[in-house]
Amino acid sequence: MGQVKNRFGATYIDEMRPQDILMPVPAGLCCKPGGFHIDPVRPVERAVITHGHSDHARPGHDAVLATQETLDMMRLRYGDGFAGSTQAIAYGEEIRLGDVRVKFHPAGHVLGSAQIAVTCKDTCIVASGDYKDARDPTCTPFEVVPCDVFITEATFGLPVFRHGDAGEEVKKLLASAKLFPERAHLVGAYSLGKAQRVIALLREAGYDAPIYLHGAMETITQYYQSRGIELGELRAVQGTRKADLAGTITLAPPSATSDLWTRRFPDPVTAFASGWMRVRARARQRGVELPLVISDHADWDGLTATIAATGAGEIWVTHGQEDALVHWCKSKGLAARPLDLVGYGDEDEGEAAAAGEAEA
Repeated sequence: MGQVKNRFGATYIDEMRPQDILMPVPAGLCCKPGGFHIDPVRPVERAVITHGHSDHARPGHDAVLATQETLDMMRLRYGDGFAGSTQAIAYGEEIRLGDVRVKFHPAGHVLGSAQIAVTCKDTCIVASGDYKDARDPTCTPFEVVPCDVFITEATFGLPVFRHGDAGEEVKKLLASAKLFPERAHLVGAYSLGKAQRVIALLREAGYDAPIYLHGAMETITQYYQSRGIELGELRAVQGTRKADLAGTITLAPPSATSDLWTRRFPDPVTAFASGWMRVRARARQRGVELPLVISDHADWDGLTATIAATGAGEIWVTHGQEDALVHWCKSKGLAARPLDLVGYGDEDEGEAAAAGEAEA
């Protein structure tokens, strides 16, 4: 490691090295001194989970530590027996696991999402999980956590990805609905987090008509409402006459917007809410008529600003456009490397099964 100093002025040579605290293994990110894995991709003895998306929160672990919201979402998706035992932890609460201290901080990604600060002696490593620094009315805002090593995602780790104002994207959706009152608007959005954010942004923009939901959206959305997230009147698509869906807005998993399910809508306008809609070729490839650049991940500016704000001298980059962000970090005089973790990807990969579970 050399003479890299932590934020207390001590060098790593004088203490435990970061790679002795957290290291990538086939199961995920392993903390040997603490006896746990962060977001493991296969069953382990003790899992510490950042958030409820299926590429990070998997069933089958002996014990799971997560926020109450993440535990609830895992229970809704996988059933009561998703883990041998569970323990809920609140934001700002610190507990000791083995030889390390663990503390959860808001990640701003989805309801209950957390960054995990792992401290051993005087070295603090923060694993961000997925995060965003943009405003979201449906979850606790992202919190910058000072640390020595910051493990950042890089889903949108290229300068081309600048998401802009999600509220302006929702205005495009409302303008299209006004322009085509005879057509239904079908918005593809991930069932956990994105769908509820789009609904909340529609309400903030003054849209007070009922919003329709694909069946796969209902359980998670009802859970958000049970946690005090105001989403207005919501209705199920199933059982609604085709003619009655003219001029309406419906949220559905992205996979549902390109299959036979869409035939129940009158001349639907297909939209997709995703940071990937910044790339026009992606929108064309998916047959998206109305791309909406709304992301639950930090964009390039968000990633670089967050890295700088942590004060970390070393950056580990994972799942995404790793090379460009590593290069940027090094250009700023930071030690940086890709983590090369596997098994994490777009939440859409976990949506297809959910869409199939509920035909409407």
